[in-house]
Amino acid sequence: MTYWTMTATGREHLKLAHGDVPVPGPREVLVKVGAAALNFRDRLAIDDGLTMVFPETGPFVPGSDMAGTVVAVGAAVERWQPGDRVISVSLPGWIDGSGPGDALLGGPEALGSGYFPGVFSEYVVLDQEWVVSAPANLTDAEASALPMAGLTAWTALVERGRLRAGQTVLVQGTGGVSLFGLQIAAAHGAKVIVTSGDDAKLARAAALGADHGINRNSRDWVQAVHELTAGHGADHILEIVGGAHLARSLEAAAVGGHVSLIGVLGGFEFAGKISDLARKKLTLHGIQVGHRRSLEELVRAVDQAGISPVIDTAYPHTELPEALDHMTRGPFGKVVLTFP
Repeated sequence: MTYWTMTATGREHLKLAHGDVPVPGPREVLVKVGAAALNFRDRLAIDDGLTMVFPETGPFVPGSDMAGTVVAVGAAVERWQPGDRVISVSLPGWIDGSGPGDALLGGPEALGSGYFPGVFSEYVVLDQEWVVSAPANLTDAEASALPMAGLTAWTALVERGRLRAGQTVLVQGTGGVSLFGLQIAAAHGAKVIVTSGDDAKLARAAALGADHGINRNSRDWVQAVHELTAGHGADHILEIVGGAHLARSLEAAAVGGHVSLIGVLGGFEFAGKISDLARKKLTLHGIQVGHRRSLEELVRAVDQAGISPVIDTAYPHTELPEALDHMTRGPFGKVVLTFP
């Protein structure tokens, strides 16, 4: 089989390697990967070494999100059998609740961090608890987008935000998490506002169900949100930019609103007015993807509501560097790798 590996931080160290197909051990499954989705986290891990460690035994393989088919199972496997279609759980070991972690380091690490195996590989061995059933109605490329981007939006809006019909959801940009947020919100009967610096992308978002689009380069987007909601503000905001941009989201939020801090495009430090938090009685959620139970609920919702993840471009798995370049340019939806 072929797989992507690296021995040092930096995209220039990526190498397409060849090796034997692994054999699953007790409680493990061998999955033939059909597609793997790229996330901004993968780019940070590969380029900057974010939360990455290089294991002393075996190769480092990046990537956390995949869809594929179980082709073999080890001893004592009870959840799966050959032929089952599955998707990965990005944060292995987090089944439900607040999850593993501590006050010093926070929550769990992801697949493809070095702590756990990565999925940019034709075959991957995973613990039987680290996969869930794939949506029946999606292709592997579409299903591979759910584990991190889809679950992040679902956790923010449904699991943590308790989204209700008639509320207003603001999503920033048109990347994977934002478009999942748009589709999940629309499926729940919420109104959706999308911000972007590209009118063509706003038009495509409208075709997916967005009620309003705001070009952030043409007008003050916070003022526009206030006007579009008759002063009410947004009940839910997916804060994708992070950094100092969070302060603007606090301004745009409704009284009693939920602001989900997801992205770090604007940096790892954030700021905002305490008066906005206090007087509006806001809830600020720190979102780290989500647990397996929520991913299983998302899969059921995707099948029942007919949600189709937006795939910008699918690259052959041999073109990972080109796929990373595409991510840097800003896709509409997800960039994925497909495997033969």
